[in-house]
Amino acid sequence: MAELLSMRGIDKSFAGISALTGAALEIAPGEVHALIGQNGAGKSTLIKILTGVYRKSGGEIRFLGTESRIASPREAQDAGIATIYQELNLVPLRSVTENVMMGYEPRRLGVFIDWRAAHARTTEILRRFGVEIDVTAPLGTYSTAIQQLVAIARAVSLDARLVIMDEPTSSLDASEVAVLFGVVRALRDQGVSVLYVSHILDELFEIADRVTTRANAWLTRPSLT
Repeated sequence: MAELLSMRGIDKSFAGISALTGAALEIAPGEVHALIGQNGAGKSTLIKILTGVYRKSGGEIRFLGTESRIASPREAQDAGIATIYQELNLVPLRSVTENVMMGYEPRRLGVFIDWRAAHARTTEILRRFGVEIDVTAPLGTYSTAIQQLVAIARAVSLDARLVIMDEPTSSLDASEVAVLFGVVRALRDQGVSVLYVSHILDELFEIADRVTTRANAWLTRPSLT
């Protein structure tokens, strides 16, 4: 199976205290890959190394077949890695479109924001996932579930190849979880890989193709038939 992402032998220390030792993670194109482990196991540290928040102490990271030298979250976005944290990094008072397109707005004459094109692009992305909302309305007027879908839409708008979801269902009810899972499957069908971080085992059996544990063991999703 060809690898989209390969992290091998990853070490990280803080003030001489080891947080990760020889950690490994491999993700294939177009798969939902779950990362599980107890609090303090190093899941967040591994993600922050991948996305340029932390610098690794040792090991190798390869993304899209080449060695990764990502040094900041912005560089991670530009490389095709988008992260949706448990605490959504969105602006509730701004419109849905502004949240999706922020920093990457289409422009006319290279200067003026083309809001018509921005609204149309945002509407089209959300429609892929069965979401029909007024993209000119403030994001804060919508539910947490819709806000998470907007965060995913932003990732798609940046042509992400890997979307990282950190405990995405922590604030959702059962019906909203079902909607989110539908979007995750749609991403997979479009060839986008998803790294799904959670501690809820029932969710992993439902949505994940493969699982990596703290001990770096590979677990194959069991057949449900």
